[in-house]
Order: sequence, then structure tokens, then C-alpha cells
Amino acid sequence: MNEWYSHFNPVAFELFSIKVHWYGIAYILALLSALWFAQYFRKDSRFCNISKKELENYFLFAELGVILGARLGYVLVYSPQRWEYLTHPWQIFNPFDSNGAFVGISGMSYHGAIVGFLLSSYLYTKIKKQNFLQYLDLMALSIPLAYVFGRIGNFLNHELYGRVIPESDSFWKPFGIYINGALRYPSQLIEAFLEGIVVFVFVWVAKRFLRFDGALIGVYALGYSLMRFVAEFYREPDSQMGYYGIFSMGQILSFAMLGASLVLLFYAYAKQNPNR
Repeated sequence: MNEWYSHFNPVAFELFSIKVHWYGIAYILALLSALWFAQYFRKDSRFCNISKKELENYFLFAELGVILGARLGYVLVYSPQRWEYLTHPWQIFNPFDSNGAFVGISGMSYHGAIVGFLLSSYLYTKIKKQNFLQYLDLMALSIPLAYVFGRIGNFLNHELYGRVIPESDSFWKPFGIYINGALRYPSQLIEAFLEGIVVFVFVWVAKRFLRFDGALIGVYALGYSLMRFVAEFYREPDSQMGYYGIFSMGQILSFAMLGASLVLLFYAYAKQNPNR
């Protein structure tokens, strides 16, 4: 595993001169699997009033919010060209370079995606007069395992790579990957496990014990923020961002997300238990 990664081609194939990356394939798999998991968990009694058609319509609406939020979040927080984008906003979603070649859209922010997801979910449920927190709880069960595909896509796309493994860390050396001659943590796969599989276990356990609307999305946000905070210790910070003291921007945003998740949990619980 140490050597093969540096020779792996992130482009899966070309279609009419357009390069199709493994990341794009992984992203599509993430979307399809999230919808499949949502349809599966919709059969649970706590979600039985959400119809298949309503879920499909909601999913399209929410995904639009995710894409817009993820891209805008990256531009506003991470991109060193943010002011160029803000003065030329049509370039934010332009998949072509200055020579007219198709290069796709790179740069997405998870925390921006969450904001877009929440806003689009709120608008959809408000318009359709649906239970906002109930939809979010269903997504809390559906997203984590699908999210694994996204992090695998990052791994195959040679992006968001890990920090250099120190000589003293003998445990991780057999699993490290060489990037530009340095042995690094496979941070994308670490994130796939922590932020995907472990977070799903958190939500699945919470489903058995917490019955109020908003509980699962609160546990998801709490679990993700904690796992992301841990995973960031293995991940190289964005070069244009660096560290803020001893923390990365991802850890700072995760800390903010942790606070928001606690507020959401208390709010959801108090709303359905007003006399306690």
C-alpha cells in the first residue's frame, strides 16, 4: 500500500474527451446509496408518514442545497481566490478553465454543505407543511454510510491527504501512503471510518433509545463533529489555511458544529417535553 498510491490514476476513463474521475463515480454512489438507505429506513414506524414520492422530491431539493452550500462554503472559507469569485460569481460553478477545457469543479466544504442542506430542508418542509426534524432524523440514518463513498473518492482523487507519519508512530507505518516522497497517514480512509461508520453506529444506537423528533440529527451532528475533530489530527491542513494555534480550520468548524448540535438536542427535547 505504501507505494501503489503514488502511481494510481485518479481518472477512471475518458468519455468524448471528458475525463471521468473516480471521485465523480464515488460521489454518485454516495448520492444513490444515501437515497437507498433513506428508502430503507423510511419503513420504520417513526418515519411511516413520509411517502416514497415525498422523499424522492425532498432528496432532489436537499441535494441542490448540499451542492450550493458545499461550493459556496469552500469559496468563502477555504479558497484563496474568494475575492475573485465574489467579484465574478459566475465563475464559482464554471467547470471550464480559461482555455475552454473541461476541468470540472474542485473545492467543496462539508460544513458549507451542512448549512445548505439545513436551509433547503427547512424550505422544503415549510412549503410542503412537513415535519422538519423528522426529515432530518431520517437523513441522519441515511447519510453516514453513504458518506464513506465520498471519503473514498477523496482518497482516489489524491486530495485531502494526511500528515507525515512521525518516526515514533510504528503502528501506522504499514498503512501509510507515499506522497511526494513522504510517508503520510491515509487520512481520507481514517475519516471514512470515523465520520461514516462510527457515526452511523452512534445514530443507530440513539435510534433505539431516543424517540423525540430531532434526536437523531442532533446525535449525528454531535458524533460527526467529535469524529471530525479527531480525524483532523491525521489530516494535513489546507496549505492556504495552515493552523490557528494548534487547531486546523476543520477543527474550529467542528467545535462550532458541536455547540450547535447540543443546542439542537436541548431544543428538540424541550419542544416535545415542555413540562420537564
